[in-house]
Amino acid sequence: MTKIYSTLLLLIISVSLVAQEDIILMNNDTIRQQYDEAMQDPRIFKPRHFEMTENEAIKLADRLPSFAVYRDTYFVTGIPLNEEITNKSADASFQVSIRQRLTKSVLPFKTFAYLTYTQKSFWDIYGESSPFRDTNYNPGLGLGKYIFHNKKLVGAAFAQIKHESNGKDGEDSRSWNYLSLSMKYYFNARFNLSGEFWIPYVDGDNNQDLLDYKGLGFISINYVSYKHKWWLSAEVNPRKGFGNINTVLTASYR
Repeated sequence: MTKIYSTLLLLIISVSLVAQEDIILMNNDTIRQQYDEAMQDPRIFKPRHFEMTENEAIKLADRLPSFAVYRDTYFVTGIPLNEEITNKSADASFQVSIRQRLTKSVLPFKTFAYLTYTQKSFWDIYGESSPFRDTNYNPGLGLGKYIFHNKKLVGAAFAQIKHESNGKDGEDSRSWNYLSLSMKYYFNARFNLSGEFWIPYVDGDNNQDLLDYKGLGFISINYVSYKHKWWLSAEVNPRKGFGNINTVLTASYR
């Protein structure tokens, strides 16, 4: 049996920005003091929530810029070190993801409306004429709400209607519509747990296998170090079939 070993050199350029749900913890003197104390606490596995009223959090959140980064925004490419660089052995991928808040927290149950848009492209930059091999488009419209318990901010909940497709029609079309339900839970200033579950509607005979590799949701554990130097994340995406799990580990430093 012949074994082939391939070595890749990867270049990753990413933008890591604090989510708007996290920024509200740093825009009030009293809350900022709680946040700083929690970040300096060496007991990183101790549960610790932030004391504030719901109205305080809503006022802070509504003053934030309505435009923000949504998912990861990055550019990544890789080249082999032990073979010729071609469009078969190397390519590039990038993602752009944004969120635009449409209203303040004035809707029923003190929710707010927002739009999201994520675009992910696979680019044969090492091939002749550097064509785009594939692009996925993922717009969404949703409602969000901050969650409180005993006058402490414990998380946020979101519901969205989303569409995802490759922008093609006919036999080349790959698209689906789905309801996305997600939540973020603040364990403390450094750790948070987030999850998303989607209820799909797949239209067309050619798209019935989408959920085999998309799964029905994901759970992630996220960590940020003191002074936000290190960002670590572990995401688990169960898919169809026993033991078929996609795991993504992310680390960034600034």
